[in-house]
Amino acid sequence: MSIAICEYGAGNVRSVRIAFARLGVEETTDVLAADLAVLPGVGSARAAMAELARRGHDTALRERFATGKPILGICLGLQLALEESDEDGGTTGLGLVPGRAYRLDQGRVPRIGWAPVDDRGAFYFAHSYAAETPHATAWSEGIAAEVRYGSFLGCQFHPEKSGALGAHYLETQCLSLV
Repeated sequence: MSIAICEYGAGNVRSVRIAFARLGVEETTDVLAADLAVLPGVGSARAAMAELARRGHDTALRERFATGKPILGICLGLQLALEESDEDGGTTGLGLVPGRAYRLDQGRVPRIGWAPVDDRGAFYFAHSYAAETPHATAWSEGIAAEVRYGSFLGCQFHPEKSGALGAHYLETQCLSLV
């Protein structure tokens, strides 16, 4: 099994790489041929979209999605898969999933730390924006924690930073997409 991590010059690439390596998954640079494409999180929406475009990852991700090949979006990666984001004064996303990312304005912002996801246990979060979409499938403190649409799975939390529970999520939810 192979993954392609769609790098954009920021993000949690190292920890994502290590988390999947621990599960015995190999990494490739071929976004279209990989069994699973991973769009990591952390960074700014506009800068991430510009760099994804510069590297051709935006086109490859749209093609993967159109042909039903699985994609995992983590944190900002989930937000980038939406049609748009309020971040940076408004940013057009990849348009894989209907919806938008909005700035959190209640509770702790940025929302950093461990929080429960439905009845699945506590995962690690670090974000100031969240997904607004009818395709949310799990929640954390009233915020969409997981989104599923077509061949896309997105999580607002960081499974690669969520210890054994996060590793279990990557193995049972993400790798099962392949």
